[in-house]
Amino acid sequence: MKKLMTGNEAVAYGAYEAGVRYASAYPGTPSTEILENIALYGDIKAEWSANEKVALEAAIGASIAGGRALSSMKHVGLNVASDAFMTVAYTGVNAGLVVITADEPGQHSSQNEQDNRHFAPFGKVPMLEPSDSQESKDMIGIALQISEDYDTPVLFRMTTRVCHSKSIVECGERQNYPIREYKKDKAKYVVVPAYATKMRVKVEERLKKLAEYSNKTDLNFIKWNDKKIGVISSGICYNYARAVFGDSASYLKLGFTYPFPDEKIREFASQVDKIYIIEENDPIIEERVKMLGFECHGKDIFPSYGELTPDVLRKSIEGQNKETIDYDKTLVVSRPPSLCAGCPHRGFFYEIGKSKDVVIAGDIGCYTLGVGDPYDAIDITIDMGSAFGVGHGAQSVFNMKEGNKKRVIAVQGDSTFFHTGINGLLSTVYNNGNTINVILDNRTTGMTGHQENPGTGYTLDRGITESLDIEALVRACGIKHVKKVDPNQLDQMGEAIDWALSIEEASVIITRWPCAIKKLSEEDREEFKDVFTEKYRVNPVLCISCKQCTRCGCPAIEFSNEYLVSKIDINSCVGCGVCSQVCPALAIGKVEK
Repeated sequence: MKKLMTGNEAVAYGAYEAGVRYASAYPGTPSTEILENIALYGDIKAEWSANEKVALEAAIGASIAGGRALSSMKHVGLNVASDAFMTVAYTGVNAGLVVITADEPGQHSSQNEQDNRHFAPFGKVPMLEPSDSQESKDMIGIALQISEDYDTPVLFRMTTRVCHSKSIVECGERQNYPIREYKKDKAKYVVVPAYATKMRVKVEERLKKLAEYSNKTDLNFIKWNDKKIGVISSGICYNYARAVFGDSASYLKLGFTYPFPDEKIREFASQVDKIYIIEENDPIIEERVKMLGFECHGKDIFPSYGELTPDVLRKSIEGQNKETIDYDKTLVVSRPPSLCAGCPHRGFFYEIGKSKDVVIAGDIGCYTLGVGDPYDAIDITIDMGSAFGVGHGAQSVFNMKEGNKKRVIAVQGDSTFFHTGINGLLSTVYNNGNTINVILDNRTTGMTGHQENPGTGYTLDRGITESLDIEALVRACGIKHVKKVDPNQLDQMGEAIDWALSIEEASVIITRWPCAIKKLSEEDREEFKDVFTEKYRVNPVLCISCKQCTRCGCPAIEFSNEYLVSKIDINSCVGCGVCSQVCPALAIGKVEK
């Protein structure tokens, strides 16, 4: 059976085919669809976790209990999970355990471009890198077998183009791997120093065996063509190189990339005249080849950042790109990302923009778009769940200045709050902080595609579960001053901000309104009655051309320079009503049904 699949879909099928019993993740582009597709297979228990650390810990537990398991995350997610990752490298596994990291050269939706290949030698675990969907499917089964054969977790490194590109995949039937017997073994699974020091010795012994495997496995192979040029690459870069060089070069394609296949590298490098190392981001393969004594071209020619697509490779090697159709680039309108029409974060950012002497600490999510025009309402964003901690630290220093009036407003979403935001709030309360903390509850995990979270009342498979009460949770953290508002009601939003600014203790504002493009649950419809049922229009007779409505940043509103009036796209409008509240001429009203 053959199917057209993305790399993420292929990984999911590979997990099914290879007898995985348990899979967990926290959604993050470009890895999100792995768990969403695994959830389609009833033989695997698939779960969203509160964050990547918990997801990996749950997968570790499943492996120790005897079921094949995997945990997937985007590259920065492995930072969160690294505590568990570094230690399970010592304990090893019972049933197979695969840790998937989806890296993002080019930073299409990420705050950094870190190269997670470093985690393999850092954690002393083997690493596999697929280059297309077929390999993504096949290598999951191989990774699980390596995990069991060598008693180790396996790092499975993908990149955006492998995750999201489609190719033909030959699929098989699910293999029956019985749940292994669990045996109590304190010396293996309890990492107190007395046991961990012995584990450390086993890790080094394991690496030597894995190095032997690396030189023998078919995952690393040589394709001989013309030997004037030799290319060493892994992952999607192998495909990019083939597109540029074709049969005019020979290739060493690395699929098992740690430990390195030194013997195979020597065999290949000694028989070609010029060596190109084509790898995105850091010169990891390049440094290994040079350490083995071979001259090669890598980051002296190719960029150290971004994607090494065929056009980038050609320009790096030949100094020019292939000819393309030329056009007047001045006619292309810049279209930066923006909050959707009806986004519940819009009212908050519009009102917060009026505040004076405030510093706004943001976080990772749709609301990070508040940094741009017309809001200019995010001053700091570091990492997932950082807003409350960063905000507290900044406020602590501002408070040291005599006569300080500056206040910090820390902002994060509901899923981010559950991810790692709770700890920041606890620390703020514990240390008598006085930040204003805002939780934008849009009833879903918005930016990654509307995944469930602990506050939605549903699990990944749409099973009904407890919906965590954010207000009760923040009060349990010790916050005494809490206010919940509808962010579309600007008077409520403005009053809440003024209220919080008047308090010299830590406070929390919870904005609660569903994402404008979320598929509403029955509970949503019951709580937010008549949501998204209204439409608004501009009365051109009353419009005074002040453009105030455009400053709320809604993409459904446009100003006609020809007629000097604003207009609302009726097909985009979802009836949040923010524009009607900012119009000084009362020119915007509801469309009569």
